[in-house]
Amino acid sequence: MPRILGPIIRLQVQRSRLKTGEKPNRRYDPAPIVSVDRLRVSPEGAVGTLDGREYVDVHHRAHPATRNDRPEKGLSVGFTGHYAEMQERYGNHMTVGCAGENIIVDLNRRIPLSEVEAGLVILAPDGRERVRLKQVCVARPCKPFSGFAHRQQTVEPETLKATLQFLDDGLRGFRCVPDVAGEIEIEVGDLVAVV
Repeated sequence: MPRILGPIIRLQVQRSRLKTGEKPNRRYDPAPIVSVDRLRVSPEGAVGTLDGREYVDVHHRAHPATRNDRPEKGLSVGFTGHYAEMQERYGNHMTVGCAGENIIVDLNRRIPLSEVEAGLVILAPDGRERVRLKQVCVARPCKPFSGFAHRQQTVEPETLKATLQFLDDGLRGFRCVPDVAGEIEIEVGDLVAVV
């Protein structure tokens, strides 16, 4: 029996890339993130639905400006406890979901990679298995997101290093690959468990 971590409280997609501009002056802007009621997940990526409208995630292979160059870029999972740590350190602008994960799980503690690296499973509220998520890896923080954390476009090298270290090890979420041949649907209220 999988060990339940918590319920999904938010599903979202990125309509376009969150890092804008040219290096070295790129900045992070969470404005393209849209919260959705349901997420259709396939090996190609995620498509969100809200009020009958569909939103193709920028990491879906069918997105015209796809950011999916590796299978594990197709889906990501984050936790409310991680956002509590980011808010405590950087401020309330680090709102739940601002890092762009597709699935946000309500769990008020930090989850290390070692706890989820064997995989996750998404269950319907009645316990039926919807999908397993495999190849779980850390979503590494980047320089533009570090600037966003400090409410600046750029930060000093020492601050950048400390910020990247703090945001690493899964604090910014985990990438994973859905273990499904076709397409499945995930809803807010579904449960996320450790395999």
